[in-house]
Amino acid sequence: MGEDFGSTYITIEDEEGNEFELEQLATMEFNGQEYSAFLPADMSEDDPDYGYIILRIEEQDGEEVYATLEDDDLINAVFSRYLEIVEEEDEDEN
Repeated sequence: MGEDFGSTYITIEDEEGNEFELEQLATMEFNGQEYSAFLPADMSEDDPDYGYIILRIEEQDGEEVYATLEDDDLINAVFSRYLEIVEEEDEDEN
């Protein structure tokens, strides 16, 4: 995750053409693949759909693109790795 200054935001589009802005929390490697963890930037925390979003980083035509994960076990495993990273950073700060 590192010592970045400020937040990074991306805009993604769902299958219906709706755009969403996401705040990137971290990028990590898991089982040889890169993933990023996000939170919705344009949604209230009280919204029932608010929560972490895990996307896989893939390369297409020399550009990085984000792909959704369909496997719940993989989503949970990557999210667990994200939580480990956050915990390690918290321990390093103390």
